[in-house]
Amino acid sequence: MYILMATPECAPVAKAGGLGDFVQGLSRELAAQGHQVEIILPKYDCLRYDRVEDMTLEHPDLWVPFFDRAVHCDVEVGLVDGLRCYFIDAHSEHGFFNRGAIYGDADDPDRFTFFSHAILEFLVASGRCPDIIHCNEWQTGLVPVLLFERYTALGLDKTRVCYSLHNLGHQGWTTPKVLEMNGLDVGRLMVPDRLQDPGNPQAVNLMKGGIVFSNFVTTVSPRYAWEIQHTDQGMGLQGVLRDQDRKFGGVLNGIDTTTWNPATDPFIATNYALEKLPGKAENKAALRERLGLVDTPKPIVAVVSRLDRQKGIDLIRHSIDYSLQQDAQFVLLGSAQEPAINAIFWDAKQSLADHPDAHLELGYDEELAHLIYAGADMIVIPSVYEPCGLTQMIAMRYGCVPIVRRVGGLADTVFDANYSDRPYEERNGYVFDELTFEGLESALGRAIGLWQQHPDHFRQLRLNGMRMDNSWARPAQDYLNIYQHIRVR
Repeated sequence: MYILMATPECAPVAKAGGLGDFVQGLSRELAAQGHQVEIILPKYDCLRYDRVEDMTLEHPDLWVPFFDRAVHCDVEVGLVDGLRCYFIDAHSEHGFFNRGAIYGDADDPDRFTFFSHAILEFLVASGRCPDIIHCNEWQTGLVPVLLFERYTALGLDKTRVCYSLHNLGHQGWTTPKVLEMNGLDVGRLMVPDRLQDPGNPQAVNLMKGGIVFSNFVTTVSPRYAWEIQHTDQGMGLQGVLRDQDRKFGGVLNGIDTTTWNPATDPFIATNYALEKLPGKAENKAALRERLGLVDTPKPIVAVVSRLDRQKGIDLIRHSIDYSLQQDAQFVLLGSAQEPAINAIFWDAKQSLADHPDAHLELGYDEELAHLIYAGADMIVIPSVYEPCGLTQMIAMRYGCVPIVRRVGGLADTVFDANYSDRPYEERNGYVFDELTFEGLESALGRAIGLWQQHPDHFRQLRLNGMRMDNSWARPAQDYLNIYQHIRVR
């Protein structure tokens, strides 16, 4: 099968969040199973060119419609982790992809609808006809709209679209100008059953367009699929998703088990595995030494996270004080974009500067993240909402027990040691429901207590988590089943 991944991100060359990991991990697994997989994304000026091999000019004369004229583009191609990756390079006074960052500009809807249009123009101009275009997030939501409205008549009539939603907090709300910009009929599309936003009839919703016009819609965990249809986590699209239920489902993400593997990880002090679990104690000692924590028989509680409101900022902050009160050590690695949140954690860092049992690292350090997973005993993930979450899956692979709020993919992957209806050997962490200090304490207190009072039982939780298969093998098969379901035979 010929699969084209249309995306604004792909790790490691252009990554702002979990979407980049999704595209890389799923694409690698599909290619490993023998399918022709290619990726297409903008050629950002902030691209990690050092991670692209053999970049060459593939198509030097692509003209993409833009209002009543056309913008000249080059399409370059190179290998990213062995995968063929195309880069759209737009030569325009707008500098669509020369902003020094992937996202964050007021004209992002213009930039990414132009990118969506360029994808289809490139396919037609180069004679390519993928079986599946796998689109991701609002940034490629216009691809299925353009395909249905214009490009099926230009040779792409056998191409089908799978569209993945990663976070409904960002839907691509914009003005009808983007439809005019791309030569689409505003009157035909600005209606309730097409691109008109449910909450603002004057606004275009690009994510809604992707949902309505694609052949199948997925999101990144079964629980999140239910939440965005039936709770306010749908951010206004609940009714649209319920209407499209016949072509909608949740597929749990995987993790890159090559990068995240304690048996081979080059960033940790000692490699270890299920049968060599004592190696984790050596990483705990190395973590303490690196961060200046006292060597003492206490558990280490960790947070590795973006520090934003989605992640449960108040509960993360409370987990520091509570862990120390319960005679545990605490380590945090994270960064905040919002000044008010940044100030909260800088104040905490200063107040704990001389504490022998706490260290807060404000920023992101890939090497340190690996060592924290390897050295910590448990990790706190108190998210307000969490479409999938990779942190808990990575932590379990390293024998680090997750304490999570029961939302999204956290609910699909973490099963409470005391209250789950799963068999004992499948229980792997601690879960709470209420977004309150008391809710967090109910789970974190049980985890610390088990470590202190029943070390053998805590060790079993570690092993249960390490045995879980959170690779991309099963999700890739789920996606292949979807592709086959919608494919033209």
